[in-house]
Amino acid sequence: MDLFLRYCRVLFERFGTRVKYWLTFNEIDSITRHPLKSAGILQETLNDENREQVLYQALHYQLVASARATGLLHKLAPGAWMGCMGTKHTNYPYTCDPKDFLNCLEMERECFLATDVQARGAYPYWFFPMLAQKGIRLAVTEEEKRILKENTVDFVSFSYYNSFVTSTRDDVALVPGNLHVGGKNPYLESGDWGWQIDPLGLRISLMQLYDRYQKPLFVAENGMGAMDRIAEDGKIHDHYRIQYLRHHIEEMRTAVEEGIPVFGYTMWGCIDIVSSATCEMRKRYGFIYVDQDDYGNGTLARSRKDSFYWYQKVIASNGSDLD
Repeated sequence: MDLFLRYCRVLFERFGTRVKYWLTFNEIDSITRHPLKSAGILQETLNDENREQVLYQALHYQLVASARATGLLHKLAPGAWMGCMGTKHTNYPYTCDPKDFLNCLEMERECFLATDVQARGAYPYWFFPMLAQKGIRLAVTEEEKRILKENTVDFVSFSYYNSFVTSTRDDVALVPGNLHVGGKNPYLESGDWGWQIDPLGLRISLMQLYDRYQKPLFVAENGMGAMDRIAEDGKIHDHYRIQYLRHHIEEMRTAVEEGIPVFGYTMWGCIDIVSSATCEMRKRYGFIYVDQDDYGNGTLARSRKDSFYWYQKVIASNGSDLD
């Protein structure tokens, strides 16, 4: 943790007068889903008996490190904002069965855990009783509690790609999402890799987050992976990506009109890279096409997709021109 803070100090002293918005850990909540990528925890150190103990303890140390970094930024770069960044898995109950609603509530509660600590300064009421029921006892000092309480973030950011349904039933079909799987919603369409498309879910997410934290919001990731193809004219006509982004930005704009302070939006991502979820190059998110296949073959030449010019116009108009 001290080495992390040393790194933060170098960044804040070097760039603090120019960079005004910072994030500590990307999708910090994902440690329970992929421990290696999120926290450097090797699989061989985990087993059925200690898995959750190790993961929650590591998450705690990340949260304390985040709070210490927040305090350091405020000291070294007055006026700069520190934010947290979580994966927004928006869930709906599959049916109106109260058991489905309770299941959905519990899953949402787990999704909010890390953000609760970073934005509110303390663990939620249910967390330690839940750990006790599982026989887990975290090493948490009074000094660490003080650090969490005194160094809350200035804004909340998150990634949003899709939504799920939750249920206690075992006959609900499953679909993939952002390094996660969940129940399939019969009212939604899906993209090339099965991720369900839910623009309204973004507005719902913004409402949930602002109702909960009363802090400015930033949509840090939003986009769709698709099988882009070069047309006969040599261009990439990705109308489906434009439609996805347009509908999501429209819902975000409605949230702003309703009074929610959304001060930033960035799509994932500007250029095609290997997909983190499926390790494929052909699963493309960018508005810039890269000539490379799943096996590394290609010239690496880059070309602008139709979405590049559309998104350029959106940025220039601050989201008012979505045609």
